[in-house]
Amino acid sequence: MSARILVVEDEEALTTLLRYNLDAEGYDVETVARGDDADTRLKEHIPDLIVLDWMLPGQSGVALAKKIRADERTRELPIIMLT
Repeated sequence: MSARILVVEDEEALTTLLRYNLDAEGYDVETVARGDDADTRLKEHIPDLIVLDWMLPGQSGVALAKKIRADERTRELPIIMLT
């Protein structure tokens, strides 16, 4: 089974580029455009990696990263921040 990556990015062009390249490398990619939607998805299932934009509608990437690190279930989840 391939690694699951959650891309949290509100710019459609960048989301498309990230999805295309990650798909091409064999990753299972899910995308959301809002920080609060990402928070909801993390409650449903935890990916292997999050690619997280710094500034997002709904909840900033910084605030979401702090929540991820504060939660025991996701504390060790790797995050790549986009700025």
